[in-house]
Amino acid sequence: MADKVLMKGNEAIAEAAIRAGCRHYFGYPITPQTEIAAYMAKRMPKIGGVFLQAESEIAAINMVYGVAAAGLRVMTSSSSPGISLKSEGLSYLAGADLPSLVVNVQRGGPGLGGIQPSQSDYFQATKGGGHGDFRMIVLAPSSVQEMAELTVKGFALADTYRMTAMILADGTMGQMMEPVALDDLPVTPMPEKPWAVTGTGMKRPHNVVNSLFLSPEKLEETNFERYDRYRVIEEKETMYEEYRMEDAEICIAAFGIAARVSKNAIDEARAMGIKVGMIRPITLWPFPKAPFRRAAEQVKEVISVELSMGQMIEDVRLATECRVPVTLCNRVGGMIPSPEQVLDAILKAAKNGGKEA
Repeated sequence: MADKVLMKGNEAIAEAAIRAGCRHYFGYPITPQTEIAAYMAKRMPKIGGVFLQAESEIAAINMVYGVAAAGLRVMTSSSSPGISLKSEGLSYLAGADLPSLVVNVQRGGPGLGGIQPSQSDYFQATKGGGHGDFRMIVLAPSSVQEMAELTVKGFALADTYRMTAMILADGTMGQMMEPVALDDLPVTPMPEKPWAVTGTGMKRPHNVVNSLFLSPEKLEETNFERYDRYRVIEEKETMYEEYRMEDAEICIAAFGIAARVSKNAIDEARAMGIKVGMIRPITLWPFPKAPFRRAAEQVKEVISVELSMGQMIEDVRLATECRVPVTLCNRVGGMIPSPEQVLDAILKAAKNGGKEA
């Protein structure tokens, strides 16, 4: 068994990024993700890497663009308002088909909101993240170990598909401490990037990295090609966990800290004889439609447990094709649903027997 160390989720992301070959980090401090920047500030100079606290989030994401264009693994991190400031740069990265890893350790909003955990950036992350037609791969960890593993996975997916991967964690995941095994992380070597702007040495034609297409026909062709690639990702890279779904009559949908809370409620409900299970999306995009579609043929109700006013619930309803009621169990503003609140929602669903309340 691999040795484990006790780390915060934010620290696990930073160390995993280094082990994945990231040697360039650009960021700006904002609670609750500042430990990522602090960790990189300590470690990067010691390993020949580059840490730079940019003058703003806008500057940081454009520095990411430059390093990604040179074909190197690069990362930035922020929290909700900071990600909004990066949104133009995220669109430029997508328009130029550049791989990068972006971390959002979410806080409550809108606006400055509060510094406590939230999942209210789900729409922002899964529906693009900036202007134009594009997607990001969105990975949602529910443990410190997954914070590390999905960071490594994010770099690999970004390189494979030439796009941005985002770690979408709530503030609890960033701040909590758990044992994490780092030595066995499945690090993927960085592939060759013949498209990168690395200098030609007069041995090849110049590469150009750009998101501007003055020809509408060429831009349309490029967007269609990009979405063909996205369909491949949906087929090959969707990740989820099923928990006690074999005979479930009620299904919980939850990710991040909400999924951990829900497991306790599910176990308690099972002890009371209620058949309930959970589908936990690990990729929020691509969303795991298939298991929810199967669940709709089996269960009487789906309960979406969220730290938002109900954002993932829309994708759950689309995936189940509205064949069963989908209800919301939520807290917002930095509050977290308790196991008792989730259990109450389960008991209500068991009593209703699949009828809308």
